Amino acid sequence: MRKWILWCCCLLALNASAQTGFKPVGNMEQFRQQFAKAAQQTNTIKSDFVQEKHLSMLSDKIVSKGKFWFKKENKVRMEYSSPSYYLMVINGRNFRIKDARTDKNISTSGNKLFEQISKITADCVQGNVLGNTDFSTKVQENPQYYLLQMTPVSKGMKDFFASIDLLVDKKDLSVLKITMHERSGDDTIISFNQKETNVSIPDEIFALK
Repeated sequence: MRKWILWCCCLLALNASAQTGFKPVGNMEQFRQQFAKAAQQTNTIKSDFVQEKHLSMLSDKIVSKGKFWFKKENKVRMEYSSPSYYLMVINGRNFRIKDARTDKNISTSGNKLFEQISKITADCVQGNVLGNTDFSTKVQENPQYYLLQMTPVSKGMKDFFASIDLLVDKKDLSVLKITMHERSGDDTIISFNQKETNVSIPDEIFALK
C-alpha cells in the first residue's frame, strides 16, 4: 500500500534545478489574482504526457508516455501506454488503479492522506495550488515562466514530499511541468504536451468500473 501511495504522489514532476534566471515575483498580489482567474476558467484539460522517473539508486531514467484528462471537480485520468499499460483514475473521493494484473477501487473517505493526495493532484494539474494549506508556496519568475516552489507543512505530506515545483507558462498561466522531490531522493518529471483546455470530455472517461 505504501508503494502505491508513493506512486500516486509521483505522478507529477519538474526538474527545477534545470531552470535558470528566476527571481522572486515582482507583484505577488497581481499574480495571485491572475492565477486564480485562470484556474477558475479551466474546466477541462486533455493532453499527452511524458514522464521521466529518476531513481537515486540508478543512473538511467525510466521514461513512460500516455494520455491525461482532467475535469472539474477533482476528476483525473492518467493512462500510461508505454513501456507498459497502467491506469489511474481519481473521481472525487475514489481511486481506480488498473494494470495487467489488478483492477481495484479505493475510497479516500475517512483517510486524510488519500484525501490530501487527491486534492494536490487536482490542484497541481489545474494550477489551483495557492489555496492549498498543506503547502507553503514561494513564487519566482523569469521572462517566460513562473516557478511555484511548494514546501509541505502538513505531517502527511512531509512524510512523502520534500517539495513540489510547478513550471507555469506566462502566456496562458497553464502548468507545463509539475515535480515531486521525494524524501527518498527520487524525482519524477511529467511534461504535458499537445494540451487542450475546456474541451468536451465525457464523464465516462472517469468511470471507476
